[in-house]
Amino acid sequence: MSMKIPFFNNKQSETTFHYPEGNIPAHIAIIMDGNGRWAGKRGMPRIAGHKEGVSTIVRIVKAAVKCKVKVLTLYAFSTENWKRPQPEIDFILRLPKDFLHIYLPDLLSNNVRIKVIGDMGNLPVNTRETLQYAMDRTSVNDGLQVNFALNYGSRHEIMHAMKGMLADINEGKLSLDKLDEQQFSDYLYTAGNPDPDLLIRTGGENRLSNFLLWQLAYTEFWFTNVLWPDFSEKDFLHALEEYQQRKRRYGGI
Repeated sequence: MSMKIPFFNNKQSETTFHYPEGNIPAHIAIIMDGNGRWAGKRGMPRIAGHKEGVSTIVRIVKAAVKCKVKVLTLYAFSTENWKRPQPEIDFILRLPKDFLHIYLPDLLSNNVRIKVIGDMGNLPVNTRETLQYAMDRTSVNDGLQVNFALNYGSRHEIMHAMKGMLADINEGKLSLDKLDEQQFSDYLYTAGNPDPDLLIRTGGENRLSNFLLWQLAYTEFWFTNVLWPDFSEKDFLHALEEYQQRKRRYGGI
């Protein structure tokens, strides 16, 4: 089936795409890699790549809405990214405010819900306030949920979950004898979300980089050499079409 789909802001020309039908991943996770290399190839500062990457987020959120994906988790800033130069860190952490200032009305009108996974405590005050405002404003929406993984690291998440779980065991709120995988999952940042069906990583690297290690146990992986700023709606749909050709056996036959 083909349909014409305008960008959220309706200021860009419409483009016709073939959208796959049936067996759409409920939850797609994306490692958005390659912003710095995209800028470097053009003789531009790394921050130019991060800025261009925001345009890709808009494209892919739009596509996910049209495909009726339920959850889209975007790896935006890892716990390891604090090792980068301070000016680059400052720029990246200003991007959520810039993005939401422009696109929050469109996200609201498209029934998108914003969530953040990760430790928000170390984020700049302005970034935290902007994200909290967006989460509050979109909290009643029941369409696509977009999780921004900010100051996120999977090992940190698992340790945080274990500490919370052990505290509840010590306080008698949780029985160690009855503990199972589902109860442990309820202590993760992604509690309430299904595990990802599909992981997409751009930029040519074939590793997880401390992203959703627990949640990706049975996820289908799709890697591409395309750098994130160049990742198109067509690339996204190609990943979905490849996913549809795979058979997920979960250890069976």
